[in-house]
Formats: sequence, C-alpha cells, structure tokens
Amino acid sequence: MEKIDTKFIGKNLIILEEVDSTQKYIKEKAKHGADEGLVVLANNQTEGCGTNGRIWYTKKNDNLTFSMLLKPNCNVKNIEDLSIEVAKIIVHVIDKMYGYKLDIKYPNDVILNGKKIGGILTETLINKEIVKQIVIGIGLNINQEEFVDEIKDIATSLKKEFRKDFDKFEILNEFLKEFEKMYLKMII
Repeated sequence: MEKIDTKFIGKNLIILEEVDSTQKYIKEKAKHGADEGLVVLANNQTEGCGTNGRIWYTKKNDNLTFSMLLKPNCNVKNIEDLSIEVAKIIVHVIDKMYGYKLDIKYPNDVILNGKKIGGILTETLINKEIVKQIVIGIGLNINQEEFVDEIKDIATSLKKEFRKDFDKFEILNEFLKEFEKMYLKMII
C-alpha cells in the first residue's frame, strides 16, 4: 500500500490479514494507549460488527473494512452528526473518484441502486459531555460479487454494479484525507 496522504489519521495503519472484527481489535488497542488516528484495516473479518449487534458480512480481500480511533476531547454536541457526515464523505469520495452517485439511508447506510453498499458503526466514550474516544467502523463493498443468501437481495458492491475492479487502497486514502479535513473542523 502506498503512503496515506493525511496529517495524522491513518499514519499509524495496521493491516491484518484476518481478524474477528476491526472494531473489537482497535478498542483493545485503545485500552492499551493507542494514539489518535490509528486505523486498522482487515483483508478478512470473520465477525464484522454492524449496527444493533448485526454481523457485517464480507468476502476475503474484496472489500474495505476498517476502523479508526479518535480522541477529540470535545463537547458531545460537536460530533452529533458524525455518522451522517462519514456517510456524506463516502458518497463524495466515490463521486469524486469515479463519478458514481451513491445515496444515504439515514443515519449510517450507504446505498447504490437501492441496495446497501456500505455501513458505518460509531461507538463513543463520553465523560460529563466531553467525548473522550470515538471508534468508527466502516464497511464498504468494493469488489465482492457474491453475497450470502441472507443479504444477497439487499447488498451490492461497486464491482457488481459497474463490472470492473476498484482499488480499495486508493478509496481508503481519499476517504481518510476527506474525513480528516471534516473531523478537524468538527472538533474545534
């Protein structure tokens, strides 16, 4: 992977061949003092976390599944719309890079042609209105063509819709650059 083109988010990047969940992994790292901006990317998640305890299904090496660790130390009101802002950045990045229009299903799903292509899971630690830690997990279906029966009628990917391969690392780099700009404005 080429160098991440940000100031601090993703400068510390851990790429795992396989993990149960990037969300669980990064929270464990946070307990042991990991720095803000850590990004954990998995080529395969065996128990990816979705919202409301659901599983995020992914196929090995085909998708973008990662979590970010943030320590904003700001008032909770500053980050009230964080999940929707993350979704907007995903939509913006795919449009900017490829000219493809994605939609958002409030508050944390990204939709393409009426099917789910991505999801966002945001977990926050707050102490007396001050946000001490945020872990954002993102799953974005990039090159997966087949889906398990449970979701095959409601899920899609960029490759399934546009019949070509996409570079998930280029998408990650562009997302992290755009996210970092938004995040720094949000926590001021």
